[in-house]
Amino acid sequence: MNFSEVFKQSNQLCKVSPDGKYLATCVQYRLVVRDVSTLQILQLYTCLDQISHMDWSSDSLFILCAMYKRGLVQVWSLEQPDWHCKIDEGSIGLVSSRWSPDGRHILNTTEFHLRVTVWSLCTKAVSYIKYPKACQKGIDFSRDGCYMALAERRDCKDYVSVFVCDDWHLLRHFETETQDLAGLEWSPNGCVLAVWDSCLEYKVLLYSLDGRLLSTYSAYEWSLGVKSVTWSPSSQFLAIGSYDEKVRILNHITWKKIAQFEHIATINNTKAVVYKEVEKRPAVGSDDLSLHNITIGTTLFNTQSKYEICPPPVQVPVVKPDPDRANPKIGVSTLAFSSDSRYLATKNDNMASVVWVWDMQKMSLLAVLEQTSAVRCFQWDPRRPRLALCTGNTKLYLWSPAGCVSVQVPTEGGFQVQSLNWHCCGETLILLGKDQLCLCYMDTDQEDK
Repeated sequence: MNFSEVFKQSNQLCKVSPDGKYLATCVQYRLVVRDVSTLQILQLYTCLDQISHMDWSSDSLFILCAMYKRGLVQVWSLEQPDWHCKIDEGSIGLVSSRWSPDGRHILNTTEFHLRVTVWSLCTKAVSYIKYPKACQKGIDFSRDGCYMALAERRDCKDYVSVFVCDDWHLLRHFETETQDLAGLEWSPNGCVLAVWDSCLEYKVLLYSLDGRLLSTYSAYEWSLGVKSVTWSPSSQFLAIGSYDEKVRILNHITWKKIAQFEHIATINNTKAVVYKEVEKRPAVGSDDLSLHNITIGTTLFNTQSKYEICPPPVQVPVVKPDPDRANPKIGVSTLAFSSDSRYLATKNDNMASVVWVWDMQKMSLLAVLEQTSAVRCFQWDPRRPRLALCTGNTKLYLWSPAGCVSVQVPTEGGFQVQSLNWHCCGETLILLGKDQLCLCYMDTDQEDK
């Protein structure tokens, strides 16, 4: 495993192009594009203000930079550095900007969600979509890029509109059986649209492309309900994380619950492996305490850590949420399937330092990773069953069915990993600190042997 030098970035704005060739980072009002393999700067663009959001077009030819405070979007071309585009939403403001799947249209959501404006880069035509709903996830594109589902709110009722992305004509418009729609998401195969209600009512609805209600699922009533929803890449499973600290798995044939995963404080499962991070401070000799070592050798006082396997029963640290505060830190907020749909990783908010890994073939708990600090971010390798996670310290953690490892990030200045992203090839990780980034290169040849 090797690490690159450290580069500057702002607001965690750092993305690899969809074709995997380029790395775009934002530093205040500048956009820097590097070659992923050499990290040499290929292009440097200057925006009109500090960048709030940045995104690549699907064909990796254009980059969108949004400046929400000014209601501006600037688009830059990689092939023609002199070409650029500026979209000004004016006094109506801007809260969200994103590419359409074809990479030639930009969708801007105005302040107070008054409308969605569709701008064409090719024809300069403008289309308006009224009544978009302000919710957790109100817009989603099908994986093939053909359709867009949009949550709408009008006359105190929830609706979903399905648009054809080629010419933005309305394909279907239907009312949903929700009190307060919180989000929607297409299945990866594009056949089913999952719609879920706010946390005040446990309800998940499944609609076909033509707006037919296929099934309704509700686990319980009169208590906080759905907190997170995600599809498996195979479209076979829909995982629902709830405020009752459980994950329920629905199957794609009958849309009934086939499994329920509970995040319990005491783990008695003898078949699950519990990895506990143990910290150890290195012994420092008097020779190491020279002024030169203290100022230059920043790794001198770094805490080393390793994983120990704990035999059951294991007590998991639980933080009791404050009942008087809104958005209580309880329930399953994060769900992620591995690329082969074999594993599901989850995080229960009142057990913030623990990641749970479930085996989707056996429908049982496979591994538990108990960290010394709260887990900030975890993400699956897009090519193989390998999970990377970070906790806001100077380490990177990796889990695979073979075991667990803790790796010190060897950079000057104590680089603290706040979040991470895999490169699409699965051989490189982009590690993001507060205002820096570095790349981690995996030695996959040795691992596969």
